[in-house]
Amino acid sequence: MNEAVGGNTKTGGVLGTIERLGNKLPDPAVLFILAMLLTWVVSWWLGGYEFQVPKKAGPETQQVTNQLTGAALVQFLVDMVKTFTGFHPLGVVLVALLGVGVAEKSGFIDAVIKALLGVTPAILLTPMLILVGILSHSAADAGYVLVIPLGGVIFYAAGRHPLAGIAAAFAGVSGGFSANFIPSGIDPLLQGITQEGAQILDSSREVNPLCNYWFTTASSLLIILVGWYITDRMIEPRLESTEVDGDPDDMPKMEGLTAAEKSGMLAGIVALLLGLGLLAAFCWPEDSVFRGDGQLTSFSAPLMKVIVPLIFLLFIVPGIIHGYVSGRFKSHRDVIKGMSSTMSTMGYYLVMAFFASLFIYSFKQSHLGALIAVKGADVLKSLALPAQFTIVGIILLCAFVNLVVGSASAKWALLAPIFVPMLMQLGINPELTQAAYRVGDSSTNIVTPLMPYFPLVVAFSQRYVKKTGVGTLISLMLPYSLAFLVLWTGFLLVYWGLGLPLGIGS
Repeated sequence: MNEAVGGNTKTGGVLGTIERLGNKLPDPAVLFILAMLLTWVVSWWLGGYEFQVPKKAGPETQQVTNQLTGAALVQFLVDMVKTFTGFHPLGVVLVALLGVGVAEKSGFIDAVIKALLGVTPAILLTPMLILVGILSHSAADAGYVLVIPLGGVIFYAAGRHPLAGIAAAFAGVSGGFSANFIPSGIDPLLQGITQEGAQILDSSREVNPLCNYWFTTASSLLIILVGWYITDRMIEPRLESTEVDGDPDDMPKMEGLTAAEKSGMLAGIVALLLGLGLLAAFCWPEDSVFRGDGQLTSFSAPLMKVIVPLIFLLFIVPGIIHGYVSGRFKSHRDVIKGMSSTMSTMGYYLVMAFFASLFIYSFKQSHLGALIAVKGADVLKSLALPAQFTIVGIILLCAFVNLVVGSASAKWALLAPIFVPMLMQLGINPELTQAAYRVGDSSTNIVTPLMPYFPLVVAFSQRYVKKTGVGTLISLMLPYSLAFLVLWTGFLLVYWGLGLPLGIGS
């Protein structure tokens, strides 16, 4: 049995090499510190460098801002607390896990998973998990804090390796971010940016918010099938020698459900269904307070803004009810203890989130992300490649930029004003350009430690395999990333070549 640093996985081949080298990297928190320092140095070196960013109203001049000036450093310190406390993933993770923690410590999640495993064919466990990850996109970032840890719980309860479950869930939630059967808030967000880019060339050009719907729906099947194959045929065999050495108290037990646990589970499920029914009743009216401009899924809709608090409520209430009915909870102190226990496991993530927020702040303030995106697009444009090669080039460029710029909307806001009008002049419609961007943007989410939720997935993995490192996770996710990038790109080209509609109004 071979052993690898940080994960004890098989060390042969390219993935083993990547794991060993990756685990020799500094801790993720230190990686963010180094990335921040590099940003400062590069911003000093290129300080004052001007470049043009295309906008609907005309080119806008931006310049690299030196982050090593006295004023910039003072402002960095002034904003430090606000930067950390305002770091979006931090609030999402902590609030959601408060509710999930109670549901977990009460035994509610454990009981539901065991019941589901009893009726779900073992062969369909992986595709069902990836499907749930894909569907979680409708709830913004909720999949990161809900589906990914549950992937480990479900696989462990089924007698499979928990890291394989985490990898499959991560692939569905993040690697397949632009694949979904259900429209989500990202659709109108990207559409608005695409439309502005199109109107640079044609002021009357409009783009439908669901202009990629048929393509993203078909892509869901691709992601599920590819993720299923990689998980069962590549990832699990590679994890055979990896010892699960986490805290036994934090892992689901394999025993059957007792009568008290069954009663608690049923009571909890009834409470959950009542909560969902009540939410649906509030959302149904056309003038519902949860709607924004009459829609429930737009980014301005209050429903999209309260997803995390709803997760908190929809888990803590059934969790408390299950705890009392099953006898796991004796008093309110057990509920608070469940919350505290969950928060105590987040210490490592809090440290990483602190330095991640500071890096992202510095990178944004320096405008280096905009420079990388614009210059990369200019190079691709200057090559004057045939349409098919240009589409592939856009996908690859977006995949590369995605390694350092995490926000999907921020990247597209930089690239759309360049690529959309450029390709319109080649006879390629904006909807296809947006689809190409979405493929590239999704494929490399799962292999960049600079993605804000990547450290969280490392923390989830360490719950089962204590020495899991950055290299361990990257080596697990790289097969998904490369397969998605290659096969999804080919799928888009074939889809386009067959003349199939990308979505509504396209």
